[in-house]
Amino acid sequence: MPSLNEILKETMAVGSGHDIVRRKYIAELSKITGRNVIVYYSGWLQKPPVPELQPLLQVNDNDKNGFMATIHQLDRNLGLDLILHTPGGDAAATESVVHYLRQMFGTNIRAFVPQLAMSAGTMIALSCNEIIMGKHSNLGPIDPQIGTVPAHGIIEEFKRAQSEISSARNPQEQMARVASWQPIIAKYTPALIGECENAINWSSNMVREWLTTGMFEGDPRANEIARKIVAELSSHEQTKTHARHIHFDQLRASGVKVTPLEDSQDLQDAVLTIHHACINTLMQTPAVKIIENQNSVSFIVQAMIMQQAAAMPGPTRTPPQ
Repeated sequence: MPSLNEILKETMAVGSGHDIVRRKYIAELSKITGRNVIVYYSGWLQKPPVPELQPLLQVNDNDKNGFMATIHQLDRNLGLDLILHTPGGDAAATESVVHYLRQMFGTNIRAFVPQLAMSAGTMIALSCNEIIMGKHSNLGPIDPQIGTVPAHGIIEEFKRAQSEISSARNPQEQMARVASWQPIIAKYTPALIGECENAINWSSNMVREWLTTGMFEGDPRANEIARKIVAELSSHEQTKTHARHIHFDQLRASGVKVTPLEDSQDLQDAVLTIHHACINTLMQTPAVKIIENQNSVSFIVQAMIMQQAAAMPGPTRTPPQ
């Protein structure tokens, strides 16, 4: 007779109806490709914009635990197909996750983007050796944010202030321009401009290195191509807003190695079915983030949304293999 703990483990391994359906289709994709599959899904589109909930929805350091759980005991020689759906998040956590994935699989990693992989999600996708996207899929700008403000925007604004003040035709006009800019510049914190420059250099160098050692490894023009891609995706002047949705054709024109999901009907059906199953889970359960592999090993972060629009983080569940 099984003990209480054994019954608990068995129940968690089977999961809910949402888990059973989702895991079935993740396993089917692995059979089609012959590769490991891990889904990384955030519920930022399904959950209310509650401030307390946002850190859970974004790329964060806790995600490393999810990848450790789901990669354990996989045959790493099979490579990895990473299915991404995320608004982005912390740059340091992103760097750490990519480093870990490469430690486990080298650069034998493909990114699938069924709908959206924005900001840090785009950075993760660019660290892979190929990105598979549909006509409906989007990546986003990789310009770093200082809080909710683009670092590039802060620097551009500061340079504009300098230009307008220095180009004044006489002292009176210069004083008037100083007066108009003073309330804005006064809001800048100490070392803000330097912090913005460091953030821009860090994220740009990070992605350039990933592109040259992954997607364009061995290409004699790797550095040139990587610089072009980073320049276009990180240019606040070109993208205008951090929320900009960048389509397949734009990415290909920039030089990114993107493959149409529509090239294979079987692959398209399998990936989009997983997408729908994950979205269904995020819509109808307390799950706010799902990290799961083809062997039904999952790391699911849950949060109960309270009546006062507050979020209470729930336990992280990792069913046994």
